[in-house]
Amino acid sequence: MDEQPEPGTEPAVDAGPPLDRRAELSEFLRTRRARLKPEDVGLPDFGRHRRVPGLRREELAQLAGVSVAYYTRLEQGNGRNVSAEVLDAIARALRLSDAESSHLTHLAKPKQHKKKPSPPTQHVRPALRQLIDTIDTVPAYISGRRSDILVWNRMAAAVFGDWSQLPPQERNWARLVFLRPEYRELYVDWEQKATDIVSMLRMDAGCHPDDPRLSALVGELSVKSEEFRRMWATHDVKEKTYGVKRLHHPLVGDLTLNFEGFRLGDGSEQSLITYHAEPGSPSADALRLLASWGTDGPPEGELPAGRTSFDSTGSAAHLP
Repeated sequence: MDEQPEPGTEPAVDAGPPLDRRAELSEFLRTRRARLKPEDVGLPDFGRHRRVPGLRREELAQLAGVSVAYYTRLEQGNGRNVSAEVLDAIARALRLSDAESSHLTHLAKPKQHKKKPSPPTQHVRPALRQLIDTIDTVPAYISGRRSDILVWNRMAAAVFGDWSQLPPQERNWARLVFLRPEYRELYVDWEQKATDIVSMLRMDAGCHPDDPRLSALVGELSVKSEEFRRMWATHDVKEKTYGVKRLHHPLVGDLTLNFEGFRLGDGSEQSLITYHAEPGSPSADALRLLASWGTDGPPEGELPAGRTSFDSTGSAAHLP
């Protein structure tokens, strides 16, 4: 029998080298500058001798109110002693979103952490397991750092696949989306889903550049997926907490589901994600059909009877 980690813990993985924070800062600023045109920020565009796409460093420095030498040092990855006021001015000049501004701050002024051999293990609180267990009519799961899938209910398994059948280290959205062909077929707009996942990983990398698990994940996906390499190189970051996903389910056909993400306020960096369909819609009927299979006995390949919610080890989260 294969050994499984204790419930709520993460499987052992090969650690990767830490991400180069200076290189991340340099590339992020360069790519944000490259996407702006002079006319976007009210500067004249004479159109000649412009050897790089987007704004020149001189133009960006002028907009931010800093010297060219100062901005050049920052774009070369030297964020030491940069003030919050200067970062705010650069963020405004680059037209950064709130998520991008936060990412810039994490890269330029990283929080000081005591050295640890590895990041803290992700645990899901018992009360949250109980909550997931009571949500029995809509797909729901809890995701953690690095897009890990930590706990899910029967409806999530019915819609997205039986994650309990996967090795613990494979229960990760980035690996599922980029490395498993069935998820390309599941998501009608696969490209958007993949872009969202990479953008969230970029945010995670800015907060935790020394995370060996994240470095290993990025390294693995970069080797195995050309599409991941392309998306990772854009340095796009964003937080997407609600929206609509269109799926093509192998059993019930097309689904249009609204999703809501709720960031937990306990410092765990975990989120509760739920999906629901518009009342009276064909998608709502399809979800009810999937729910009835969960009650009366799922088709072959679905979750076995008697299981309720699951955690990242594949263990059922039965209540005491």
